[in-house]
Amino acid sequence: MLTVEQVIASHKANIETLFGLTNKAFEGVEKIVELNLTASKAALSEVAGHTQSILSVKDAQELLALQSSLLQPLAEKTAAYSRHLYDIASGASAELTKTMESQAADAQKKFTGLVDSAAKNAPAGSEAAVAILKSSVAAANNALESVQKAVKQATDVAEANFNAVAATATNATKAAAKKR
Repeated sequence: MLTVEQVIASHKANIETLFGLTNKAFEGVEKIVELNLTASKAALSEVAGHTQSILSVKDAQELLALQSSLLQPLAEKTAAYSRHLYDIASGASAELTKTMESQAADAQKKFTGLVDSAAKNAPAGSEAAVAILKSSVAAANNALESVQKAVKQATDVAEANFNAVAATATNATKAAAKKR
């Protein structure tokens, strides 16, 4: 059976994990806020420069050429911003996933130890119940591993799709800018 000290130690470890996860989440939010502030400052500066350029235009053809020259850098900056945002989000997600997997593995190990301890102290004739319990624990562990693998595969596919869409959008913008 669990002692009071073991329960307290388990709760303490869970609270420390919760605070660690919360700190990781806040780090990700801080990075996103910093990215948005930097992007906003750069955009404001560029708008001021573009406004000055537009005000100095002498005819419609020059205006069209100016607008065309602004299109490609804007698309590239948008793609770079999206990529940076995705990197921050995926990095934070990876940190949280790693911590959660570690905690899950630790919890599985402790629970398996508890089941083994209970099996050793089980009364005679309860071998079938112990075998069913151990089988259930093994099935749950296998299911958890399968879910973790599926999540990893889905994440990899999503990242590959994001990269493909970003590359296609950037290339299409470059091609459109060259045609003008």
